[in-house]
Amino acid sequence: MEVNGRWEDARAIGQKMVEQGANKEEAIAGAVQQQLILAIRKNLKERTGRMMRTFQLHILVEKIKDPFSCHPCDPHGTFIFEDAAAILGFTRSDFPQDFVFGSGTSAYQYEGAVAEDGRRPSFWDTFTHAGKMPDQSTGDVTADGYHKYKEDIKLISDTGLEAYRFSISWSRLIPNGRGAVNPKGLQFYNNIIDELVKHGIQIHITLHHLDLPQILEDEYGGWLSPRIIEDFTAYADVCFREFGGRVTYWTTVNEPNIGAVASYGSGQLPPGRCSDPFGITKCTAGNSSTEPYVAVHTYLLAHASVARLYREKYRAMQKGVVGINIYSFWSYPFTDSTADLEATQRCKDFMFGWILEPLVFGDYPEMMKKNVGSRLPSFTKVQSELIKGSSDFIGINHYYSLYVSDRQTEPGIRDYNRDMSIYYRGKQFTELLGQNHLLVREPQQMFQVIPKGCNLSSGVGSANDSLDDTYRVDYLSSYMGSTLDAIRNGVNVRGYFAWALMDLFELLAGYESKYGLYRIDFDDERRPRQARLSARWYSGFLKKNGSSIRVSRVQEDLRLTTVF
Repeated sequence: MEVNGRWEDARAIGQKMVEQGANKEEAIAGAVQQQLILAIRKNLKERTGRMMRTFQLHILVEKIKDPFSCHPCDPHGTFIFEDAAAILGFTRSDFPQDFVFGSGTSAYQYEGAVAEDGRRPSFWDTFTHAGKMPDQSTGDVTADGYHKYKEDIKLISDTGLEAYRFSISWSRLIPNGRGAVNPKGLQFYNNIIDELVKHGIQIHITLHHLDLPQILEDEYGGWLSPRIIEDFTAYADVCFREFGGRVTYWTTVNEPNIGAVASYGSGQLPPGRCSDPFGITKCTAGNSSTEPYVAVHTYLLAHASVARLYREKYRAMQKGVVGINIYSFWSYPFTDSTADLEATQRCKDFMFGWILEPLVFGDYPEMMKKNVGSRLPSFTKVQSELIKGSSDFIGINHYYSLYVSDRQTEPGIRDYNRDMSIYYRGKQFTELLGQNHLLVREPQQMFQVIPKGCNLSSGVGSANDSLDDTYRVDYLSSYMGSTLDAIRNGVNVRGYFAWALMDLFELLAGYESKYGLYRIDFDDERRPRQARLSARWYSGFLKKNGSSIRVSRVQEDLRLTTVF
């Protein structure tokens, strides 16, 4: 059947061909052809290789659903696919020997047990118990990792993951924010680390994953006060002293940029501060025009203080590294106009230049200084020298890319978004047999601006609770392929972490969005873990070096898989 090249989505094309007598493979081939035509028409020739690879992968995954494609010699109803290396274009062995694949969680999102064994409230407890989440949920129990960490670490090992990224709850380790260490909190994290060491899992610890003792928020305003730098450095000192002999990779702060904007600009994250007309939630206090910039300034100074502490006191013996994690999306101009090209650069400056330029050059981007003016704090010469070069690596949390267009600068009071003066645009790139991708995902271009070694973390959430997450398989493989391309182009990427290991309390969505490789039934007090298709695919890629991946039939067999 001839494909006419009209602007139709791939799924409709494929279904139409099946209705007209084509078999399934012919239908998919027609859909692929149609999408390639559209890609070329949209001047996306550089992406067609990746697109074809993605569709081939989807063909592979689609075969899971066909009950007639079961291998006749396999009595257990499993499927033996074509060599996945041919489908993906790469295998595990194509990555450098010291490159690691892993996954991650964070303390408040995973642990639960918020009132057990000496833990005192973090500002997340205050925020969620005030009913601030979209689904009115809390992290009081969440995945119950406090009680289930041993079986979860075995799950990590059995899956074949090589590294695990998690955070420490400051409120559990030092309940008053400073001073006495909680023995039971200390023992809990020692137990996790020992268990990971026993299973040969590389450990990556985050000190602050947007999780602050409420007592420090009450005492001096948390990250809005320079007083927190001393307390955060003392907390880090405890962690380095107690855990550093077994931990090499330390991240000071996770996503300081988006954390500052969502916590102090829109009020979506604790402490939930904002001011009219910029708040997305109803805030009782805050200043959206200034506080996000103050918070990032403090984050950077605290990071630099901790990095200096580690270098002066611990590095010689422990041989570790200290970095920071940045939330970012790459941006593309919506049109070829000069205004949109300039808007794209502003987006990059405000999104990750805000963090990266101080770390590399000791100061904020010139565009930010121009647009924000006196509301943007400045570094002293001493502070600039302290921050510059303070990060041994950069962690990148990248979930998608966006098209942006220019926005007229508005008079009057401005916040971070108005200072940036852009519009975010969704522009259709491709549609994979019913999975609508409005946002370009590949992070390859962004890697080019990273000055040091970096780790990449990404994940895709969905309200769909199904074990059949073919969209996540596609997503992960796309990111892994882009990461390999970046490595081959000379970028020093050292690891890839799929977010998240399992379903968690998501910071912006509670339990409405599922990111996990493993499904958790939050209605069951036992919190059973169950492997999704993505977990099986990821495990197969790692264990079998990307070839002969065997996956249980989704529609029937996944419902019968072991519940952990």
